[in-house]
Amino acid sequence: MIRLQKAAPSGTILLDAPATRNALSREMIQQLIDAFSDFHRDKSVRAVILSAKGDSFCSGIHLSEWHETSQNTDALDLWQEIADELQELIESMLRLPKPIIAAIDGPALGIGLGLVLASDLVIASPNARFGSPAPRFGLVSGLVSPLLAFRCGASLTARMLLGGDTIDGNEAHRMQLVHRIVNSDLIWASANEWSKEIALSSAESIQLTKRLINEMIGESVMMQLSSGAAVMATACSTEAATEGLQAFIEKRSPKFP
Repeated sequence: MIRLQKAAPSGTILLDAPATRNALSREMIQQLIDAFSDFHRDKSVRAVILSAKGDSFCSGIHLSEWHETSQNTDALDLWQEIADELQELIESMLRLPKPIIAAIDGPALGIGLGLVLASDLVIASPNARFGSPAPRFGLVSGLVSPLLAFRCGASLTARMLLGGDTIDGNEAHRMQLVHRIVNSDLIWASANEWSKEIALSSAESIQLTKRLINEMIGESVMMQLSSGAAVMATACSTEAATEGLQAFIEKRSPKFP
């Protein structure tokens, strides 16, 4: 479930699926795409705050739904559809002509980390945690990889995606993945104050600057996202992914082939 709030000059998108720790289902992916589109058209909204209800920002993709997909005879085609939907979401965030401020209190894992990296500005509490444990489920972080390399460099990307490290809010701040650290009870208020600072600037100047950063300086990121989505979909069809998803459903450690 996605909830929208508006307090001009900011608009807020809240992930609100506490039962799954805000894991992204296909329905939520489409709701997010629609939400960003709605705020794109609203001229009174100068910045979009992306946050969540509950103890987690986003625990990643909805693995139970992915396990159901793996049982279909046309699973590979469905994996590609899902990868394309996720790519569309990430690209819609990168191309949105208004800054997106991610306000994070709690874990942002897997595609949850991808949402943070597709945002332009990041506020977090010390309770925030960032990681991408896809290989532990036999999967590949195809969309997170290029975004993390773009924002923070290849070294941190290797550490988190190959080494499996999860970092907290304070370390993420030192690594410049997070721009401002505040207490949990100030997360949204701080993001809203930042949106007011943004609103003092020319909307056209902000739009052109964001395009310069994400589409010109980061031109290769868009191509890398397409490649990453293809690798992610292919990895889902492997024996390792089948075992990883089954192990998740059965709440046990996977036994990879």
